[in-house]
Amino acid sequence: MNPVTLLPFIVLIGAMFLMTRSAKKKQQAAAQMRNEMQPGTGVRTIGGMYATVKEIHEESVLLEVAPGVHAIYAKNSIGAVLPDEEYNRIIDGADGTVVPDDASSLTGDAAADATEKSEKADKIDLGKDEAPAAAADEPAADEAPAANADKGAPAEEKKSGGADAK
Repeated sequence: MNPVTLLPFIVLIGAMFLMTRSAKKKQQAAAQMRNEMQPGTGVRTIGGMYATVKEIHEESVLLEVAPGVHAIYAKNSIGAVLPDEEYNRIIDGADGTVVPDDASSLTGDAAADATEKSEKADKIDLGKDEAPAAAADEPAADEAPAANADKGAPAEEKKSGGADAK
């Protein structure tokens, strides 16, 4: 065989080798990171949940996801072991961003907003007792199609159901 015809196959095999090698390095680094976990360490799962490691078992990890709330996760589900400073910054909101308990605190004074909303509700009349003046001269919505259909049709067709019904 000619070496020129073998060149594409050699390049393909080399590319496959390099891709599997980089994937294997990533897997080894992740396994090493998971093996270096200690109880009390902050972690982020692959689902994005932050928790504290309580116990480490051979294939699983006991995580405290909230004070007094524990969950068992597979070791493979740990996406990152976080440094203490970063974990505390994220969990405690040390960077100054605090998530409020309710959305009303995001818009300013909640009492003023509630008063304004109640005043607007008093101004809106949802009753159907009175029709607007412009609509009083026009037929109601449910009467309009019947009234329009009867215009221009002969009286005989109206009573009998149409010329085709005979």
